[in-house]
Amino acid sequence: MKDRTEWTEIQKRLLAMQDTGYRAFQSSLMPSVDPARVIGVRTPQLRSYAKQIAGTPMANDFLECLPHSYYEEDQLHAFLIEQIRDFDEAVAALDRFLPFVDNWATCDGMSPKVLGMHTDRLLPHAYRWMESEHCYTCRYGVGMLMRYFLTDRFSEEYPRRVAEIKRDEYYVNMMIAWYFATALAFQYEEILPYITRRRLSPWIHKKTIQKAVESRRLTDSQKQFLKSLR
Repeated sequence: MKDRTEWTEIQKRLLAMQDTGYRAFQSSLMPSVDPARVIGVRTPQLRSYAKQIAGTPMANDFLECLPHSYYEEDQLHAFLIEQIRDFDEAVAALDRFLPFVDNWATCDGMSPKVLGMHTDRLLPHAYRWMESEHCYTCRYGVGMLMRYFLTDRFSEEYPRRVAEIKRDEYYVNMMIAWYFATALAFQYEEILPYITRRRLSPWIHKKTIQKAVESRRLTDSQKQFLKSLR
């Protein structure tokens, strides 16, 4: 682990951006995160700061110093990874960081553009992350299939692989439900049998229908039919 003294300035900067009112609101959205770890910095400020320091020696050292003390440091770490333009480097950075992710916000908000530019190379990594025993690494892998593989790159293999995930964690199962609800919007005929034939666990089945009915992408008739399958 690198010497942390070189990036104490990052903590000072984050603390200087603190919004105590926002801190309370942010903490309420992330029950898995100790409120003592939350400073209270708004996401646009964190993204702007990440762009400002990306590629500097200070930022590079920061990326090597895990785990972090604050939630906002995790967010900054995620946004710095988003600035990486080399695919292999981005994947390596994700592999180092994902085991330390402890909340849905950091997990879901981290999307390096370079991944979407190399989806053929991304797929095996998405599968590998989905197989992880770590809750948020698994969630991240499912999120990659949802983000990049539901339209022209879709294959029947992908929802099958997602449906095969059998986990107890709420945040994994919620992402699975989110995946199938979103997949219904883009691949309705191919995904519908997972609902009509009840291929998902009862909890995920119900959550999928709930989220699909809330979606603006499905027609009223589709929503009515899904409601009948609850």
